[in-house]
Amino acid sequence: MTVASGIGSWPGTDIREAATIVRDLLAALDTREGESGDGGVTGLPYLPELPDRGPGGDLIGRTAALLVELPVDLQPMGWRLVDRPGRDLARTEALWREDLDVLAELYDGYDGRLKLAVAGPWTLAASLWLHRGERVVVDEGAARDVAESLAEGVRELLARVRRLIPGAELVVQFDEPSLPAVLAGSLPTASGFGRLRPVDPQLALGVLRGVVAAAGERTTVVHCCAAYPPLPLLRAVGASALSLDTTLLTPRGWEGVAVAFEDGIGLYAGCLPTIDGNAGGADVAGAILRSWDQIGIDRKGLVQLVVTPTCGLSGLTPSAAVSRQQVVIDVAQRLRERAD
Repeated sequence: MTVASGIGSWPGTDIREAATIVRDLLAALDTREGESGDGGVTGLPYLPELPDRGPGGDLIGRTAALLVELPVDLQPMGWRLVDRPGRDLARTEALWREDLDVLAELYDGYDGRLKLAVAGPWTLAASLWLHRGERVVVDEGAARDVAESLAEGVRELLARVRRLIPGAELVVQFDEPSLPAVLAGSLPTASGFGRLRPVDPQLALGVLRGVVAAAGERTTVVHCCAAYPPLPLLRAVGASALSLDTTLLTPRGWEGVAVAFEDGIGLYAGCLPTIDGNAGGADVAGAILRSWDQIGIDRKGLVQLVVTPTCGLSGLTPSAAVSRQQVVIDVAQRLRERAD
């Protein structure tokens, strides 16, 4: 079944409202499969991330709050590792409790797939700061500690959600937008006048692989929305699927997608621009089909696609976010129809 989903972020500050909208758009689509002529399209709902809630509502703050025995606080430059927890961490943990309480209520009795998203270890290491005023990523030992703590935090989060929604089939998305910069050595230093040294690709691979493995047998997705994602590395991390901005992929990038697909790695195709309100389902589906045909993959493989926007929807108005998510569903249906 071709699947419609989203990346994760959503506008607004009301988690109940946002999660209800996402559920009604995507979980309901799942229940109509085979009953209303929906063309074999199913939905993958997700827990919305609401950065408009302020500190702790953002991806880095939310993920940092999952770290085990590595407390953080918020400084002008961003989230920082500290010796003991304080009010910033307490606030973020409270947001998590609220989110999971709402999730448990809205998905009571649910037995379909449900996606959770956290920052990956390298994006987290690139965004967290050491007490001495530099990014965690500059210190290999600290980066490994953060990754190990994150892996444990992911295991604990999955156990919590499992207790709350025992029938759900959980999907874990690891967001790695900063991974290309980490590998290229293009992250700025604290002063802004220099660039940090690149991280060795084998180190990056081993650390990311270890965190992905923390999800166990569950479906895992690594999301990297860069124009030039490090596809050979991403293919090797052991994830079930890769989530990419397909509007930015070069022909060589699409060739890398083909290799991954042939290796049994799924594709979350971020094909719908979030800021172009004029992009319609027919045009977006047509662009995917052209690239698909150019790389020589059988169109029957389209039934395995997960269709998403290119990135999160938090920069839109609530009504525009709903509209974009509806177009994603339309794109998924059009692709499913062309797979026959």
